[in-house]
Amino acid sequence: MRISFLLHNGYHYGGTIRTTFTLAEELAERHEVEIVSVFRHRDRPILGLPSGVTLRHLVDLRRDSPGYDGDHPDFHRPAEVFPRGDGRWKQYSALTDARIGEHLRGVEADVVVATRPGLNVQLARQARRGPVLVGQEHLILDGHSYRLRRDIAHEYALLDAVTTVTEADARGYRKLGLPGVRIEAVPNSVPAPSVGPADPAARTVVAAGRLTRVKRYDVLIDAFASVAADHPDWKLRIYGSGDAVQDLKGPLARQIKDLGLDGQVFLMGTVTPMEPEWAKGSIAAVTSQRESFGMTIVEAMRCGLPVVSTDCPHGPREIIEDGVDGRLVPVDDVAAVAGALRELVEDDELRAKTGRAALTASERFDPVRVAARHEALWAELVAGGASRRTHSGGRVRVHRGVGRLVDAVYAQKARAGRLIRRLR
Repeated sequence: MRISFLLHNGYHYGGTIRTTFTLAEELAERHEVEIVSVFRHRDRPILGLPSGVTLRHLVDLRRDSPGYDGDHPDFHRPAEVFPRGDGRWKQYSALTDARIGEHLRGVEADVVVATRPGLNVQLARQARRGPVLVGQEHLILDGHSYRLRRDIAHEYALLDAVTTVTEADARGYRKLGLPGVRIEAVPNSVPAPSVGPADPAARTVVAAGRLTRVKRYDVLIDAFASVAADHPDWKLRIYGSGDAVQDLKGPLARQIKDLGLDGQVFLMGTVTPMEPEWAKGSIAAVTSQRESFGMTIVEAMRCGLPVVSTDCPHGPREIIEDGVDGRLVPVDDVAAVAGALRELVEDDELRAKTGRAALTASERFDPVRVAARHEALWAELVAGGASRRTHSGGRVRVHRGVGRLVDAVYAQKARAGRLIRRLR
């Protein structure tokens, strides 16, 4: 098969980029695979180029490049095809509308795969009818804004398949009622680590992720403080940094100092690759309020660490078997997190046994197994012929008309919010 992925920015770093690169590299052993990155902001991809995969871009953001597009007049005009409800909408433009549309109308592939909701919507709106069209959901349906869910319910009906990373999210998509659209849950894949399994005798708890409120590292630090009081030889290492919206490094550092944990809890910053860091611990911890999947859980398990995780929507419950290869605890429950950590900290045999179980269970996320599931679905769809479904003109007009009203309401709310902030 000829497979073409459409990605927001393959030259950056993130979970969707990592899992797309991993899948593409595995598929490239048997198929012709390309990744088309909407944006390019640097000369080389941060994650390196996947072996056997062609990577190209549509819009060049490198100021020193002869192909720099930042001065193009359409670059500064708002996008009309890419949906406003997608959180990345402000990064898109009339130029991306045109470039993506030109690509989708001319792409020579058997399967075209888009990798975020806004691009899935654009795939449905602009792709030529011929290739099998697949929209991937790497977040969760319930986490999207109302106006994006409106576009999803309308436009995804023109796709051939939608894949989610959890069965829980797949159930949400099936409730939309998209006749003729295959909706399947296929988890993200994580390659086998290049380092040996973690030593269960290590007295270190490891956590990794953005330093933002949703990760609730404050809960983890409070829970660890309870354990550390009785086990001063144990340490907690938290890897990661904030993002463009939020960075809690300062508040977390103050919390660590106020609890007198300077010598036991460490904010390690972002480290790439993480595999050697997981392997330095014997327990992993995830205290998120929500996870679309839980890549760090799988990464830790692949290194032989049992994971203490909140039982948050949507991924942890589909990855961890409570009491076998990790522990699931209620969200925002400091005592429960502390209790689960303490159980593993104080029982060397249990910690080693649970780590071995985690290592074995994580093999189901190997790229070979995950790629095979995508291949089977896509081959079946290709064999059956791509959909030729279209919306009637009346349905399109109604959807657009209501959409303009919804956009006006959102714009009014934004203006009111700015006014209130100025008055404060």
